[in-house]
Amino acid sequence: MNAPIPSIDFLKHADAEATLAEVAAGLRAGTVIPYLGPGLTELSQSAVPMNPEALAAFFGIKVALPRRAKGNAWAAAQHIESNKHRSTVTALMAEAFASPVEPTALHRYLASLRLPMIVDAWYDGAMRSALRERSDWGEVQGITRAGIGEDRWYRFYDAAGAETDRAAASGWTTLLYKPHGSIAPARNFLISDADYVEVLTEIDIQTPIPDVVKDRRTERSFVFIGCRFNDQLLRTYARQVTKRSSTLHYAIVEPETLTKNELRFLFGQGLTPIAIPLARAVEILTAAG
Repeated sequence: MNAPIPSIDFLKHADAEATLAEVAAGLRAGTVIPYLGPGLTELSQSAVPMNPEALAAFFGIKVALPRRAKGNAWAAAQHIESNKHRSTVTALMAEAFASPVEPTALHRYLASLRLPMIVDAWYDGAMRSALRERSDWGEVQGITRAGIGEDRWYRFYDAAGAETDRAAASGWTTLLYKPHGSIAPARNFLISDADYVEVLTEIDIQTPIPDVVKDRRTERSFVFIGCRFNDQLLRTYARQVTKRSSTLHYAIVEPETLTKNELRFLFGQGLTPIAIPLARAVEILTAAG
């Protein structure tokens, strides 16, 4: 028997805008961490896939997919990897995200704040581009362990895109965390079902989460911007990345689009849902404090 759908009070209108102004103040103070999803990429009107469904459709154009893999980016990538080669998956991902994504006003604003951490859960390089005028930051990305012959879950890159190590990360003013990898600077992609098998096996004990991420999330809140939670994988990452941080978190949402599982997730995680169009939310977040 399915669990009943919880009743959630969405912050709307004046309440939503007032709360978002408080979140903006938290961003400026460094007490709130932005968690960016592909919805923010959509505001740039780029040619890259804007969400997992669009990425699955891209795979479907390039390769004939079985019914079970259609519409699911992770299953589609697994089918391609199993029937062709991992290098084919990487090449298709590189093709899908080849067009540079112009940073939005929010990307540029966040880059100006010198935040302790920015989480970016999509594969484009817009946030890295927004940060490129600075040199006091670096990036950690989730990597596939398939075929690398290494016992590593992630790699570190400095502002110039050169690979570095965890010791360097402790000195960065801002850490950009790309848990699923990115097109830039080195085409690291967690995308196939196989990529996530080991990660999801151990993520509950936090092994795949870098220590520097664990340190910087401590006692801080998160605000989810342009994120959906309509897939178990997305919900798992959101839950585990924010683990052992503050108990007060926010999500900018469009209530009419939310699935039953998303509503349960918002309720179960105690997220404060702010019902406001994303474009308007960006205006509020980037307004001078």
